[in-house]
Amino acid sequence: MSNQQPSYRAYTVIKREGQNDFWVPIGAAFQHQDGDGFTVMLQALPLDGRVVLRLPKGDEQITETGPARDAA
Repeated sequence: MSNQQPSYRAYTVIKREGQNDFWVPIGAAFQHQDGDGFTVMLQALPLDGRVVLRLPKGDEQITETGPARDAA
């Protein structure tokens, strides 16, 4: 899985009254080679138990050690 790109990024979303929600990256999901499932790797757990999976954006890079955003 070390050279496989993630299919999704995993986030927990913190609701904030009167402000935009705060999306915290907590891991990634990698599709199985047979296409019938995913392995979800989390570096943190959400307090409310809710995990949101989103397609990775072009300016983001995720490794097995954790999600990171390229410095621009």
